[in-house]
Amino acid sequence: MRFIRLFKIIFVILSFGLDEFLLSHQRVRWLRTPLNNLLFMRDISEPRAVRLRLALESLGPIFVKFGQMLSTRRDLMPTDLADELAKLQDQVPPFPSAQAIALLQASYKKPLLEVFKRFDETPIASASVAQVHFAVLHDGREVAVKILRPGITLTIAHDIALIKVVAGLMERLWTDGRRLKPLKVIEEFEKHLSDELDLTREAANGSLLRRNFAESRLLLIPEMYWDYCTADVMVMERMYGMPVSQVGALRDAGVDIPKLAANGVEIFYTQVFRDGFFHADMHPGNVQVASDGRYIALDFGIMGTLTDIDKNYLAQNFIAFFQRDYKRVAEVHIESGWAPAATRVDELESAIRAVCEPIFDRPLREVSFGRVLLRLFQTSRRFGIEIQPQLVLLQKTLLNIEGLGLQLDPELDLWKTAKPWLERWMSEQVGWRGFLKSLKAEAPRYATLLPHLPRLLHQRLLENPAAGVELAMQQLLIQQRRRNTLLSVIVVILLLQTLQFLLS
Repeated sequence: MRFIRLFKIIFVILSFGLDEFLLSHQRVRWLRTPLNNLLFMRDISEPRAVRLRLALESLGPIFVKFGQMLSTRRDLMPTDLADELAKLQDQVPPFPSAQAIALLQASYKKPLLEVFKRFDETPIASASVAQVHFAVLHDGREVAVKILRPGITLTIAHDIALIKVVAGLMERLWTDGRRLKPLKVIEEFEKHLSDELDLTREAANGSLLRRNFAESRLLLIPEMYWDYCTADVMVMERMYGMPVSQVGALRDAGVDIPKLAANGVEIFYTQVFRDGFFHADMHPGNVQVASDGRYIALDFGIMGTLTDIDKNYLAQNFIAFFQRDYKRVAEVHIESGWAPAATRVDELESAIRAVCEPIFDRPLREVSFGRVLLRLFQTSRRFGIEIQPQLVLLQKTLLNIEGLGLQLDPELDLWKTAKPWLERWMSEQVGWRGFLKSLKAEAPRYATLLPHLPRLLHQRLLENPAAGVELAMQQLLIQQRRRNTLLSVIVVILLLQTLQFLLS
């Protein structure tokens, strides 16, 4: 089966003339003529951008998602390719409406009009994994109905299996294979992709994100209607907004574009560092803007999560980077284990400075992230810095955010926009507020544990009688400390309650 899939990929590449991209290098350009003579029957009259889009569509959802990501990076892609690949964000050919209705009726086990008062058979959007129809419930609520593509799970499983084979070969045969961990990266991607194929999980993701931003002045999240959600169908509140990519129309509607771009950066950092839960598929097809200038997030299939440890190391990295403290950036890389323990701090510091210093104090339009990423890759290779699979989605999202910011406001300074927010967040985490917050969170746990210490010590004493006298003395000391500690905990809890009362 994998061999058949591999053969199809090669066939599609050749049929759509995508060998043009592979043979563009001067060293292999001489192969073009004999290959064209060999494949004289193929039609490559369409522009290269159209052929690339059509090829990705025919290869399936994983390739479409790759095209979606590329479309957001207009600083890395030629204009013709970026414009055409943007159609992959919500203009993938839909599956037949009759098939969609049959799937709905099978999921609900009742006729469609018993579920919806009105259902628009023409999809409003169609993407790689699902398509969306508008509808109205019998109580008058307007909704968007997302329906999973039939047979998509099997198609993706075949593609993932094939990519795993390629990733495994890369790890064994490529010099940088072990350091870049392509197999672990694919496994991480597979995990999130399997979540995207269960629309109940996606609805739960959207519901959590809505709670996180319930009082937000920057971001709107649609409400999920759980009575109508299944693994194959998701029903949510219909949102009214304009696509974020239509910058001219947004400006005509009175939206402050520079402020909108800055708000997008703040939303991203809030999701990552405050919540550790972020939207990881932020291409323009999934983002709209409401009439009041707030963002509207859609499609919650791919969400990223970060542990407190990851958030802490990332925040330290970002703040040191914004302060141009490259020595601290190098130290954090070594402390976190991202760089080998034997790495010399001064050498890594010097290499990072050479890459990052030229891009400071420049607007997005003057920064070539293509060159920056290439130089960072070369630096990481030189020092043996390993890829962190849990951060791959974050890196992908950063690329999307930068691409989105470039479209909205080329004058946006990402560093100046993000620095105050991150400094405020770090102050709340490691300052006295962070200390009180952690103390309040841990106090109930220690208050529960302390009364059990004498019993646990006695149990230990019975297990090892030879150390009886020593353990008995230790027990007496611990009991005395316990009384003092318990008294301290009680005092701290009372102080926290008093402080909470005064601040409320």
